[in-house]
Amino acid sequence: MKTSSFCIFIALALCARAETSLTIYNQNFGVVRDTVPLDLQPGVNQVRFADTTAHLEPDSVILRDLKTGVKLSILEQNYRADPISSGLLLSLNEGKEIDFYVKEANKPDRVVTGKVIRSGYTPHNQMAMQRYGQQYYQSQMAMAQGTQQPVIEVDGVLQFSLPGEPRFPVLADDTILKPTLDWRIHADKAAKLDAEICYVTGGMSWEADYNVVAPEKGDVMDVTGWVTIDNQCGKTFKDAKLQLIAGDVAKLAGQSDSLRSRMLASVDEVWESAASTPPRVTEKAFDEYHLYSLPLPTTVHDRETKQVEFVNAQEVKSQRVYVYNGVSIDSRYRGWNYHTIRQDQNYGTQSNPKVWVMREIKNSEENHLGMPLPKGRVRFYRRDDDGRLQFTGENMIDHTARDETLRLYTGNAFDLVGERKRTNFKADHSNNWLDESFEIKVRNRKQDEAVEIRVVEHLYRWTNWEIRESSNTHLKTDAQTIEFRIPLKAGEEKTITYTVHYSW
Repeated sequence: MKTSSFCIFIALALCARAETSLTIYNQNFGVVRDTVPLDLQPGVNQVRFADTTAHLEPDSVILRDLKTGVKLSILEQNYRADPISSGLLLSLNEGKEIDFYVKEANKPDRVVTGKVIRSGYTPHNQMAMQRYGQQYYQSQMAMAQGTQQPVIEVDGVLQFSLPGEPRFPVLADDTILKPTLDWRIHADKAAKLDAEICYVTGGMSWEADYNVVAPEKGDVMDVTGWVTIDNQCGKTFKDAKLQLIAGDVAKLAGQSDSLRSRMLASVDEVWESAASTPPRVTEKAFDEYHLYSLPLPTTVHDRETKQVEFVNAQEVKSQRVYVYNGVSIDSRYRGWNYHTIRQDQNYGTQSNPKVWVMREIKNSEENHLGMPLPKGRVRFYRRDDDGRLQFTGENMIDHTARDETLRLYTGNAFDLVGERKRTNFKADHSNNWLDESFEIKVRNRKQDEAVEIRVVEHLYRWTNWEIRESSNTHLKTDAQTIEFRIPLKAGEEKTITYTVHYSW
């Protein structure tokens, strides 16, 4: 089946139950499902719906009746996103005289009559103008900068500011107080019903955060995961069924802001995940993504940040790994090819003394995890001698499937030191070969703890290489990387030497 619009697959699926619901994606958009009370007469009806978000995508709207059997046809839809404001009313009164209420210090209040020559109102925001291309955006911004000052005529004199607080006539019938959908709907018979509306909206996002707490000694940890939901869409949703989708969903931007993806699950499959309501977040695979459902309806206020716990695991085993990647490549070498690298004998000779601290955690049921983990920030803490939590590092994880291993860099070890230098270099470019030798020292300055350091070496001069001499056994981790695993007792130092032969 070929790829179809997100609105067809997801919005129809979400319209399968008569309750307000939200599905929020971690890409700053969401799907809203709500109800619209309709009182229809046979034929064409004018309907206004003023309870949408401020970032609705008009071409994503689906309106239908699932209960009464009335056949609805939307003949015309108009999305009004120009709610009334002082600037808009000034623009509607250009060329007209209005009153301005003037308040000045140490003077009685007074009313001044002025003619609005130019309102200074800019009807389009920057994001709307950028949608139609950079050239259009630049021209509109230049125009806006030249016309954003109001011009008011008072007593035959022009001034580039408002003389006071404007007082306007009563609102006209076509003015709106918030973003509004206007429809011309054809119905085959008279009916009162609650129709269902689904649409895509911007201004919603969520992200995951994880807190990992280790005891004073050891690497068996407790893991807590939080979902942080941010609603900036301009609308409050009361007692809504809330679901979150994690994954890299394709979202088109530009002239058509429709979301396209292969959302092939049936309506029942989507909502069966929310049928039971234990007091915790539940997770279900959905197409190529993962769907997380909050157990109970919740109110999501506009401009609210809401947090919900969705992972709580104890006694999670982790492994602390020390990595010494001793080569330090200067930024000026970026973009160099193999030929240029071989010609410069100084390439890769700078040394990095830092030893990385890495954490590896298996995301499996046996390790008390096993839930697909959305991408987010992971913070590590350890308890000190007095039981207080101390922050020990943080990093980001990508979407991680169950049974995969999390590998995170959390900082540099204070008491572990590396030192790398080249001891020999010989090249014969006429016969297409090169030999290079290195000496690497690693030191454990911990007083009471033995460690293992993984010394990583990148063989960057060419794809054909051979280790001719080596003081220690090594692992070939990929086509151009080797690794030495060096155990060190407390206070111990060890030296690794090797020679690599390149040919081309």
